[in-house]
Amino acid sequence: MTCRGVLYLVWGQFDQSLLDRAIASVREFHPELPVEIARLGDDATLLDKAGMLDLTPFDETLFLDADTVVLGDLGFGFDKASRQGLACSICECPWARRYGGISGDIVEYNTGVLFFTRDAKPVFDAWKFRVRDIDSSIVFRSGDRLARMPLNDQAGFAMAIEDTGFNLFVLPYNWNFRPKWHKSWYGPLKIWHDYEPVPEPIRQRNADQAALNAIVDLSILRDE
Repeated sequence: MTCRGVLYLVWGQFDQSLLDRAIASVREFHPELPVEIARLGDDATLLDKAGMLDLTPFDETLFLDADTVVLGDLGFGFDKASRQGLACSICECPWARRYGGISGDIVEYNTGVLFFTRDAKPVFDAWKFRVRDIDSSIVFRSGDRLARMPLNDQAGFAMAIEDTGFNLFVLPYNWNFRPKWHKSWYGPLKIWHDYEPVPEPIRQRNADQAALNAIVDLSILRDE
């Protein structure tokens, strides 16, 4: 029987309470899924996320960042990864050219929620190579000033998809909802991806929209 499970990666001085929140949310909706926590060395960085295929004990894996909260059944995501090898959402910033080493219209994906099987090994092999090969720094605006993030794993992932031509399944952003940037959506959310807790009105709205007889409706997140 194929084994499905959830994988988290942690390193350095991580927030245990945040990880506990994430795991509790998985168990609320999927008590049957085993959870694996891979603890990397203290000197690990975001770039080491590229090695997650080597760290998972599962045939079908859902990798989640520790700042995620599961809000519904995840079977569809697993099913699509089982069929195509890899399923994820496009990043809130879809332009990978924001990284120093990428140009053109290459798409950036958010690697905080990844459903995958070992059929995606070519992508992960390319990802491990690309994160060490490419300039993944980002210049961004912070208030009135420019700031620079020195590295990010998503640049290498974008190039790995581009290099391999892998036909991944693209999930809507309901599966990787980023409330700082996503302000409206239809239907239920599946995964909340933010350090802030899920507001109770959104939980209630989500439960209403997840009902089988619900009319799929527009929701709007209003900043307080």
